[in-house]
Amino acid sequence: MRRALVKYDSVDAGMLTETDQGEYVFEYLDSYIQNHSSQFITFQMPVIKQSYRSNRLFPFFDGLIPEGWLLNIASDSWKISKSDRMGLLLACCQNCIGAVSIHHLKDNVDE
Repeated sequence: MRRALVKYDSVDAGMLTETDQGEYVFEYLDSYIQNHSSQFITFQMPVIKQSYRSNRLFPFFDGLIPEGWLLNIASDSWKISKSDRMGLLLACCQNCIGAVSIHHLKDNVDE
């Protein structure tokens, strides 16, 4: 299982998890729901208490991953397969352009 803290403008917003079964789960943190209920990460994921689940990485998060030659550099530098979308997200998106950042929670990784 791999997990990441998702921040919006440096505020802890939610948790993104890739389960051992390959399912992706995104949940907003209770504190974020209480204090920032109108500030969603993406239109497709409004701020709600229920978790979002998918068999593929959510399009919004997948869109944060570099493309083209930057993807080649990231994949080669970190020895991450281009098909390992969660791995690339964790490696590349802590300081991406925009309000959202992804922070790898290494303590929860079984590697």
